[in-house]
Amino acid sequence: MSIKIELCAASIEAIEIAKKLNIDRIELCQDLEQGGLTPSAGLIQYAVSKNIETHVLIRPRAGGFHYTEMEMEVILNDILIAKKLKAKGIVVGVLKANFELDVPALEKIKAVSEGLELTFHRAFDESIDWKKSIDVLVELGFHRILTSGFASNVEIGIEILKQMTSYAKNRIQIMPGGGVNASNINRLINYTQPEGVHFSGTTKQTLDEDSHFSETILKVDEKRVSRILEQIKSNQN
Repeated sequence: MSIKIELCAASIEAIEIAKKLNIDRIELCQDLEQGGLTPSAGLIQYAVSKNIETHVLIRPRAGGFHYTEMEMEVILNDILIAKKLKAKGIVVGVLKANFELDVPALEKIKAVSEGLELTFHRAFDESIDWKKSIDVLVELGFHRILTSGFASNVEIGIEILKQMTSYAKNRIQIMPGGGVNASNINRLINYTQPEGVHFSGTTKQTLDEDSHFSETILKVDEKRVSRILEQIKSNQN
């Protein structure tokens, strides 16, 4: 079974590593420390120029996924920008205040996203009923769901991930993500049989220690990414 590899790329370095290691596609974002936010137009353009299959995270702020009308306006405009810049797809998630999927908002997103692949991100894991949520996303025409199996990470959610894959019955891709690493990737693949996996391969690093504006960020680690890829390759041989 061929597994599609998606790297969560939040920097120029991550884009370059994805290119170097022949990653199948990237989820492009910024500010991983806040769970990932919409990347700049310049970063989108840079990724696309490298001929990497680029799916752009559309998330206007940190926190939960219930958005105001003004935030929805920003979301729709950001989708149009990603589309204009030739991204292959977008990654988005919108919920109601009661944590059900916000179908009217998602219908608006679908309308402006014509021609793009649609991934529903881990807001899915905050929705109420995963079977109902899968059915709704199938009906809306989404291509895949990024999920930890209704848990904080894939190791905790592995049993539900398997059930989700079975329930989806090839109607929509269930892509495990959240806590994927070299030590658990083989078990995850063998047990859940996913079509694709998602990971960032990051470590905490301090930027510009001597600067007053020094920050600790989640920075991509090429060795960590390579170790995960090696485990996947050995699993497929």
